Amino acid sequence: MVLPDAEAAELIRVEGLHFSRGGRPVLTDVSLSIIEGDFLAILGPNGSGKTTLLKIILGLLKPDQGWVRLFGRPPEDFVERELVGYIPQKATHFDPLFPASVREVVAMALRSGRRRISRPDEDTAVRIALETVDMIEFWNRRIGRLSGGQQQRVFIARAIARNPRILFLDEPTTGVDAENQDRFYDLLGRLNTSGRLTIVLVTHDTGIVNKHVNKVACLNQRLFFHGTHDQFCSSGALKEMIAGGHHLVLHRH
Repeated sequence: MVLPDAEAAELIRVEGLHFSRGGRPVLTDVSLSIIEGDFLAILGPNGSGKTTLLKIILGLLKPDQGWVRLFGRPPEDFVERELVGYIPQKATHFDPLFPASVREVVAMALRSGRRRISRPDEDTAVRIALETVDMIEFWNRRIGRLSGGQQQRVFIARAIARNPRILFLDEPTTGVDAENQDRFYDLLGRLNTSGRLTIVLVTHDTGIVNKHVNKVACLNQRLFFHGTHDQFCSSGALKEMIAGGHHLVLHRH
């Protein structure tokens, strides 16, 4: 297990989580911490409990046992939701005729929560977010007319428009081609390093263990590894995944 860096803020702590659905264990005794500046990949096969863990952290589900602290508070007591960005599974799977522009999709994030802003400030925030993800030229384009990779960038813009400190993504590249996946992960890497945005990415695709990820957690009902990228590359967890037929990209540049 990786111990928290004494000089870095601990944003998330999970201790002893148990969760069952229909009498079947989904998570068993899961504990981990997420430190400010982490780019954490939570890996595991389909049905391993990854999305459930994410939803418990975000307060969308309650564990049977154990506890979570989100910025030092239980999720149900956490009110500063603008500090957390979240892109759920299949965020881009919607009616292509949905009559909303890129600007409108990003602006939706600014119209929720406790703090409301003026229209000029809203436009400024939307522009900054879209410029960050290189999508400002599509400001007035209907969201359904964009490619899957472009839509993902717009949803990142929406998630970061309120300047969160941590961004959660659940299987974000499903349906996105390999070239656009590389660009997508490069964008996340820039956000992590230049913006000091902590990133937690849930995926069954072990190819994400690449040059940008600095922490890895391997989950299959139980957490069987949580450590640095380099520790993962030399660990039994890596050997177990390779034995299971998973494809891995472990390069560092």
